[in-house]
Amino acid sequence: MAKKQAAERRHAKPGQLIIRPIRESDYAALYDCAVESGHGFTSLPVDETLLRNRIARAQEAFSKQDLSTPGEDGYLFVMEDSNDGSIAGVAGIEAAVGLSEAFYHYHLGKVVHHSPKHNVYNALQTLTLCNDYTGATELCTLFLREPYRFGRNGRALSKFRLLFLAQFSKRFSSRVFAEMRGVSDENGRSPFWAWLEKHFFTMDFPRADYLTGIGDKTFVAELMPRFPIYVNMLDKSAQEVIGKVHQNTLPALKLLQSEGLQFRDYIDIFDAGPTVEGDLKQLKTVRNSRLMNVVVGQPEVAESYLLCTLQVEDFRACHADVSCQGDDVIIDRRVAEALQVEDGDSLRIAPL
Repeated sequence: MAKKQAAERRHAKPGQLIIRPIRESDYAALYDCAVESGHGFTSLPVDETLLRNRIARAQEAFSKQDLSTPGEDGYLFVMEDSNDGSIAGVAGIEAAVGLSEAFYHYHLGKVVHHSPKHNVYNALQTLTLCNDYTGATELCTLFLREPYRFGRNGRALSKFRLLFLAQFSKRFSSRVFAEMRGVSDENGRSPFWAWLEKHFFTMDFPRADYLTGIGDKTFVAELMPRFPIYVNMLDKSAQEVIGKVHQNTLPALKLLQSEGLQFRDYIDIFDAGPTVEGDLKQLKTVRNSRLMNVVVGQPEVAESYLLCTLQVEDFRACHADVSCQGDDVIIDRRVAEALQVEDGDSLRIAPL
């Protein structure tokens, strides 16, 4: 059924896809996204109370004015199809993680066991539980629904967040990271977690993943091994997935890497998926973004750009073919109406 809907969507005349702050009326669509995202998507738990709280928390974040330092604000956006108002996807930003409750990762390190007398030298990898991303900004909750996975929709839904960071940089940390979904099967079984479960826990991966998603993380501190783990002590299947991504996450990883985010030896504590990070000002879309004056007309020699407005609460973003002439960006009437801008208004833009 999903493939049939996707095919129908591709052959239908596309509406303008607009990205905007989430509203209470988007709850049903957000719930559907949570169900469709499946196991391992921690930030979208299938829980009505938690999802409604997530919406309320986002609305509070968007309503705040003149923030000068990053706090524990969570921004959640939806991509809306102007044809029928349906929700194509969701994406989020956490301004600063771990300020009031611990935010855990494993750090991949190395220890050397060396005996010159006996001519023995072994360099061994270790996993050490840490909170090194405390205060950093997280790109999170990226999910594009199956019928919309074509063209540049996925790129736009991921990259527009960097325009938001560029425009409202005082609200965010200079250190930006994203956790990538690790390897698990269709039943939610993670080879990495299976080893931890066998030796330290008595709960399966979907249960641990769900508890983290609803904010119940105390079991991590209570049950996780407190000392470094030697990687070579893990089952081979667990070792093989360290730093590897789920096959559905590979395009998202490559896109973030193209922006300048890099793997620096931090992995998820449940599925061992890699975390990538970078400096906000050095990210490609942030560096290449600029403010432009709006001219509503017919773009000539058009190129694909990301565009966003300059208001937090009434934020709008989209991708479109536009023309740039000096300090002016020429957009057609449909794009102007979607972004709710007129001649003389300002937009932040970046090449897509």
